[in-house]
Formats: sequence, C-alpha cells, structure tokens
Amino acid sequence: DAAGVEPEPISAQSQSVSGSECDRIQDQSWPGPAAAHEPETPDRTGTRTSRTHSEMEMPGRLQPPPPPPPPPQRSGTMKRRRWGGLRQQWKLLGLFEIDQQHEFYGLTCRMKEGLAAAIHTSTHTPPVNDLSDDDFRSKVTQVHKDFSLETFGGPVFAALRASLGITEDEYLQSLCSESCYLQFISNSKSKADFFLTNDKRFFLKTQNKREIKFLLSNLKIYVEHLRKFPHSLLVKFLGVHRIRIPPGRKKYFIVMQSVFYPDERINARSGSVLVPVGYDIKGCQVSRWTDPAPEGSQIIVVLKDLNFEGQFITLERQRSWLVQQVEIDTGFLERLNVLDYSLLLAHQPLHHDERNQNLSFASLIVRTKKSVNPGSSPIHAEVPGAVMNDDAGPSPEPDSGLTSSRDPDDSTRTSPRPAGSDADSPDDFRTQNRRLLPNLKNPLHVIDGPEQRYFIGIIDVFTVYGLKKRLEHLWKSLRHHGRSFSTVSPQEYSRRLQHWVQNHTD
Repeated sequence: DAAGVEPEPISAQSQSVSGSECDRIQDQSWPGPAAAHEPETPDRTGTRTSRTHSEMEMPGRLQPPPPPPPPPQRSGTMKRRRWGGLRQQWKLLGLFEIDQQHEFYGLTCRMKEGLAAAIHTSTHTPPVNDLSDDDFRSKVTQVHKDFSLETFGGPVFAALRASLGITEDEYLQSLCSESCYLQFISNSKSKADFFLTNDKRFFLKTQNKREIKFLLSNLKIYVEHLRKFPHSLLVKFLGVHRIRIPPGRKKYFIVMQSVFYPDERINARSGSVLVPVGYDIKGCQVSRWTDPAPEGSQIIVVLKDLNFEGQFITLERQRSWLVQQVEIDTGFLERLNVLDYSLLLAHQPLHHDERNQNLSFASLIVRTKKSVNPGSSPIHAEVPGAVMNDDAGPSPEPDSGLTSSRDPDDSTRTSPRPAGSDADSPDDFRTQNRRLLPNLKNPLHVIDGPEQRYFIGIIDVFTVYGLKKRLEHLWKSLRHHGRSFSTVSPQEYSRRLQHWVQNHTD
C-alpha cells in the first residue's frame, strides 16, 4: 500500500498485475512469428516438452534455462525497499510526479482528502484577530473512510495564512487539486519525505514526533516573532497535521511555503531546469561540498557552502537589510537553543521586464502598500502573553534605504494595528526592520538586486542542542581539529552564519 500499510493477501484469481509483471508475462507468452510451436513430445524422462522450429533447425545450440517461477506478491515493505534500492542505484534526484504507480500515491491521496476537509472547516470560520491559548492548543480530528486526519493549532495557522495574503480558496486549490503531488528527492541527509504541490507553491514534509512537539510548544513565540518582524526570513509554517491509517500507521507532516516560489520566469529562462540552483548554507567547511549536476541535466542538486565560494549576493542598498534580518532571525533561533538550520539561497538573472517593472512609479506604489500594510505580512493578530521582548537588533548601515538605526526601547512600540488601517508609523517601520517588498506572491523570500533575483529563507529549525548534539560536538572537535563543522553551540552557530552573510554580500 502506498501509504505504508501492509496490504491484505490477494488471491491469485483476483491479483492485479503491475506494469513490470505485465512485461514479464508478455515476454513468456509472446514467442513471435519465428517461434511457432509444434506439438509436445515426451523426452527421455517422460516429461512432455515443446520446441520451436528455430530450435529444431539448430540441434547443437545450447538451450536457455527455463524461465524462473513468477515472484511472490510484493508487500508494501518490499515495494518500498525496491524503490529505495533503485533510487540509490540510479541516484535519482529531482522532482517526480506521484502517479498511480508511485509508492506514495495512496498516502498523498489520503492527505489531499483530509486537507480538503480541514481547509473547508477553516473556510467557513473567519480568522480571529485575537488568538487565545485555546487556539494554540487546538486539536481537531476528522474521521474518513479508511483514515483520520488531525489538525493542530488550526486557528493559529489560518490567521497566519491570512496575514500572508493566502486565501483559503487558494490554499485549497493548491493542496487539493486533481493534479498529482511531486516528490522532491535531493542530496540532503534528511530522512524526511518531501512532497510539493503541482504548482510548486507549498511543501509538505514528514516530521517525527519530537520535531512536531518542539514546533507546537514554541508556536506562540514563533508567531510573536513574525508579528514583531513581519519581513522575517524564517520558513513560514502553514499547517501541522497527523494522518492515521489503520491498523496502526501514522505520520506527522507540516505544510510550508516554498522559498523558491514563484518560478514561472525560472522555467522560461532556464529551459528544462525546474527550480533554480539552490545552496544550503551553514557557514562551515566540513562536508560542505557537493559535486554539481552535469550541465544540461534535469537532476536537482542542492549545493553547499564551498560551492558558493568566490560568489557574492549583490544587493547594494538592500545589503544592510539582509545582514540585519539574518542577525535578528538567527538570534531568535539561538534563544530557542537551536542549531543546524540552513540559509537556503538561490539566484536567477533578472529579466528585462522585471527590471523595468521594479523602477516604474506604479510598481513602487503597489510595493510600498504591500510593505507597510499589516494585512500583507505576518502576523497582525494579537498573541496572548508577553513574550520575547528582547528582540531589538543591531543598527543598520546608512545605505539601507528604507531602514535606519533602531532604539532598543522601540520594541515596546510594535503592537499591531487592525487590518485595513493606515500605514504603520516610521518608528514601527524601522523597529520591525521592514523593506520594500517586490510585487510577487511570495515577496518575503524574494530580494531583487541590480542584476539578480535572490530567493532566501532560513529552514530546518528543529534541531535542539541537547545531550546527543553535545557529544557529537565533542567527537567532531577531536576528529576535525582546526576546521569548522556544523555541530557547535547555538551561540557559535548563529554568530558564524551571520559572519558568512556579512562576508558574502555586497
């Protein structure tokens, strides 16, 4: 079963035949025009055999061994092992449509059905302006024919989606359309399964119970961070769910906004390449090189720190904004005692019409409204309880354009305004480190420089610096003496990534 549940035994009379099984049967039962059989004759042992005319004409020819018996019906586990073996053997990397022959087809169909019902519920419940503690603890279970889906913190994520400008109808259409999901397979060491909606707007990623518990326990301060810094580069979580499939299978998964969306221009500019060349940056050296894919190949390889050496993120006046926002976001993760997160980075040349559009007066008006309207960026709903009041960041450089030096005491003036109100005051604008956003559907992760469009986000924020990571740090310190590696304290990790951004931007 594609959902990971062991299938029930199927009788030989009713057993369905897969594509590979059809090929095997066809090879055995279609001899071709030169292999017409004559009547069977007994051999010396009394066994009746048949020979083709071509075999009779060449009596000295060695005969091939008899075909092997048909293989037994593969279980779901054997099917997964076979797919995993082929994937390892062929080094498959890229996007693959999850069609009816795919191992995850059944699982993704159930995900779509469950998400459709969950989103339908939130569609008829307007997002709340004041989130309560009960909203953060909310858990709703919806039972379907052969599975159930649990939704955690539904009102919170519905409010977050609304603040990002994602309507429930858009969310439903993308996640639950008739088009198949795509499976994303990369050279990442993660054991999670990655699915991408067919329009490539949202990622669905399986998570373990510990990671989900960590996210939900810190959901309130995550939302508060996005409220205080609406243009944060942190990955945007849009939903947390658990699917249960009898008799006892269950999977946790999250829905995230893709950093690499939209990609229409990427497809047009890059031929067969489906997504931009991406870099996974951790700010260290050990194991931070990946062999690039062959030129012209459709294989998707996520490159690393050492692959980026010699290049720069050229933003000019927006450089100081990026440096400051990375410091703010990594400082937040440091306080959560988190490490091993990545700065996901990609870039593509700006198209001629995109450069002109960014300079037009009409575009500037739209971008300014998008940048200052509380309803256009997360999150303007009140969050219960005062949390994380020490988020004041460093002063930006003089050439930042829209941002200027900040007073640490200004953090008390970040209370949100209702959607549809007038633009925030200049003090709020500076304190929240806002910037002039591009007029795109995913503006928070897109930064346009003079020549390049950059896609930037901070992802993989679930690794806590506990006992296991402390022991790993000790072991790597002995093995890689004098070299930088990923497993260090959260303080060192955030400081190192900040320095990487400072040293690779201009």
